[in-house]
Amino acid sequence: MDRLSIQTMLSRPLLVALLAGFLSATGFAPLDWWPVTLICLAVLLHLTWHAPSARAALLRGWVFGAGHFTLGNNWIQHAFDFQDKMPPVLGYFAVLLLALYLAVYPAVAMGLAWRFARMVKARWNEPDLAFVLAAASAWIVTEYLRGTLFTGYPWNPVAAIWVPTPIAQLAAFTGTYALSGLTLIVAGALYLASQHQYRVPLATAALLLAGGFALNPGRPVEDLTRPHVRVVQPNIGQEGVDRPDYAPRVLAKLAEWSGQPGGVPRLVVWPEGMVNYYVEDGYPQRFYQQGDPRWVRGRIGGLLGPRDRAMVGGNALFFDGDRLTGAGNSVWTVDPAGMLGGRYDKAHLVPYGEYLPMRTLLAPLGLARLVMGEIDFIPGPGPRTLAVDGFGRAGVAVCYEIIFSGQIIDQRNRPDFLFNPSNDAWFGSWGPVQHLAQARLRAIEEGLPILRATPTGVSAVIDARGRLLGTVPAGQEGAVEVPLPAPLPPTFFARLGNWLALLVALALVVFAIAFRRFAR
Repeated sequence: MDRLSIQTMLSRPLLVALLAGFLSATGFAPLDWWPVTLICLAVLLHLTWHAPSARAALLRGWVFGAGHFTLGNNWIQHAFDFQDKMPPVLGYFAVLLLALYLAVYPAVAMGLAWRFARMVKARWNEPDLAFVLAAASAWIVTEYLRGTLFTGYPWNPVAAIWVPTPIAQLAAFTGTYALSGLTLIVAGALYLASQHQYRVPLATAALLLAGGFALNPGRPVEDLTRPHVRVVQPNIGQEGVDRPDYAPRVLAKLAEWSGQPGGVPRLVVWPEGMVNYYVEDGYPQRFYQQGDPRWVRGRIGGLLGPRDRAMVGGNALFFDGDRLTGAGNSVWTVDPAGMLGGRYDKAHLVPYGEYLPMRTLLAPLGLARLVMGEIDFIPGPGPRTLAVDGFGRAGVAVCYEIIFSGQIIDQRNRPDFLFNPSNDAWFGSWGPVQHLAQARLRAIEEGLPILRATPTGVSAVIDARGRLLGTVPAGQEGAVEVPLPAPLPPTFFARLGNWLALLVALALVVFAIAFRRFAR
C-alpha cells in the first residue's frame, strides 16, 4: 500500500473495518470467494497495527466482526418465517444482535495482537512477522472460545474458506481452530507484502499453501465390494407441518425414495425428525393418536431387505410417571423386522431453537423457541457409537452438532462413519451449503466418512477426506446411493483433539518472541 492509500484507509477506520468484515464473509459458501477473505483479514491486521490505543484496536476488531457475522449468519432470519408466535421481522434483529455478540471474539483477538505489538512498537515502527504470528495465535484462542463459551457457536470458522481447496486437508493434522490461525498467517503475509516485506512472510505463506496442496487427495475411487448407503431427501420443508396430513405425506415420500432391496446390503438413512410418529412403545396411549408405533416400525422395516438396515430421526418422549417432562431429538436404527436397535439423543441443543433458556422469565414476554411445540428438548449424554449390523459402528451428530470440532466422536469407541441427519429447511439458501462445508471439514479432521441427510438439501455422502461422492441438490427430491466409504486410520487431530489448537497457539507466540529477539 502506498502512503496515500494508507492515510485514506486510516481516515475512516471504522467504516473500512465494517466493509472489510462484511466482504470477508463472501469467502464462505455459497460464494467461496476465499481470496477476498484473505484480503479483508489483511486489512484488519493493518487497521489493528495502526490503532492508536487498545480501545481503538478492540473497536476496529469488533466492527469488523459485526459486518462479518451479519452477512455470514443472514440465513438465521429465514427460521423466523415459520414461527407463528413471533413476527418474521424479529429474525433481522436476531441476526444483528447475534453478530454484535460474536464480534467480541475478533475484537479480543485484535486487542491482544495490538498489545503484543505495542510492547515493542517503540523499537519496531513497521509491522513484521512477529505481529502476524501473535495475531494468529490470538485468533486461534478466541475462535475456540467462540465455539465453547455459553454453549458455543462455532459456525463458519475461518478455516472453512478452504473446504473447496486441497488446503482443507491440513485440518487432519491441525484441526479447525489451528487451521484458522494458519489462515491468519497467510493473510498476514499478504499484508506484509503490501508493506514491502517479502522474503520471510511470503516464504511462510508459500510453505503453508504448498503443504496444503501437496495433500490433494485426488479423485475418490469407490470400493464396489462394500455395502451401500442410500441417503433420502423428500424435499418437504416446514410448510404445512401443522396439518393433519403432514406425517403420512412425509412417510410416504420417504418410502418412495428409499428404493427396493437388491443383492447388496443397504443402509437407508432419513433426515432429522422426519418420522412424525412416535416409534417407541410404552408411552401413555394418548400419544399414539396418529398411529400405532408397531405399524410405523413395520412400515419402515418393510422397505428393507433381509440384510438392509435403516437409521431414522424422530422424537423420543421422557416422563416422570405419567407426566411428560421433555422430548429428545433422536435417531434410531431399524431392522427389517421393524425392531428398534440403538438410540442416540442429540446432546448439543440449540438455545432458542430447541429449548428456551430461562423459560419462566422469557415466556411471559412473548418469546418462544423456533421449533414448534411447547415442551423443550432435553439433551442426551453426549457422543455415542451405535452398532449397525452389517455396516459397522455409526457415530451420530444431529444437525447443528456437526459444526463442533473435536466434540462429536466417542473416543472410547471410535465409529466407522458418522451419520449427520439435519433439517436445513429453516435456513434459506446460504445456511445449508455452509452447513455442508463444515460437515466436510469434520470428515477431514476425524478421517471418517459422513452421511448427511436433510429434508430439502443439500444431502450428501462425504468420504473420509471430505470429498463429495454424491449429492441431492437443494430444493429437489431424490436419493443418492453409493458404496459406504471406508474410514481412515485416526488422524493426528483425532488422536489429540483440540489440544492441538492450544499447542499451535502457544508455538506461534514462542515463534513471535523468538523472531523479535533474532531481529534485535
